[in-house]
Amino acid sequence: MVHLSRLVTFSASHFYRVQHWSDEENKRVFGLCSNIHGHGHDYVVEIMVKGKVNPKTGIVINTTEIKDIARQFIGNELDGKFLNHEHPYFKDHQPTTENLVNYIWSLLEPHLHSCELHKIRLYENDILFSEKGRDNMIHLTRKYHFSAAHRLHSNKLSEEENQSLFGKCNNPHGHGHNYYLEVTVKGQPDPTTGMIINLSDLDSIVEQLVLEKFDHKHLNLDTEEFKDLNPTADNMVVVIWNLLAPFLPKLHKIGLWETEKNYFEYYGPGDE
Repeated sequence: MVHLSRLVTFSASHFYRVQHWSDEENKRVFGLCSNIHGHGHDYVVEIMVKGKVNPKTGIVINTTEIKDIARQFIGNELDGKFLNHEHPYFKDHQPTTENLVNYIWSLLEPHLHSCELHKIRLYENDILFSEKGRDNMIHLTRKYHFSAAHRLHSNKLSEEENQSLFGKCNNPHGHGHNYYLEVTVKGQPDPTTGMIINLSDLDSIVEQLVLEKFDHKHLNLDTEEFKDLNPTADNMVVVIWNLLAPFLPKLHKIGLWETEKNYFEYYGPGDE
């Protein structure tokens, strides 16, 4: 099977609100998103399909066909709309990223005949996206940033071995990165809130357990976690998982961008 994807975009506005809740409860759960006048996003949809290469054409499907199907259904139904007021489905369902990606899957899946819909990823903005595959689970990823210094050095290696293996990253004074952390949870959206997890709760947990520990710190010198552990990104994703997992039962994956070129991810001990 060959996998290929096409990006499409649409713009829409919405709000999150449970009608029988008080204003205070809506604001507590949904924050600024509870504003009844709404807010908007320029959404990006990544549509990934899979199939066998047609021996006559050399392609699985013309990506223009994917674009046309997306334009017909996503464009006509969602683009330029105030979802709560103008779309029947979202009059009864919160237009969260999780519910949107699930709905977009239901729109497109029946109309891709020459290939199989494999995955849809919906970006609400640069720091929040949701994803659905063929199972019923929805993935939600929130992206965070922290800056930290570290020295790559293993006490189990000689000075020469450390220098040979880590090069400039073995600088005794350390060096630093702008780290981008992706925390992914998996589950079914709550039928009332439309969310897998309350984003304010997720933000608070990550802030307290990870960002406050590591942001603007020298990992080797300022943290207990890396006092005796080499702070490679390989080790960092495992450490961050272990910090968050007891408080995030729906945790699915930790992703860490050390630089624009170096990315690491960890799915927990069950993936080993």
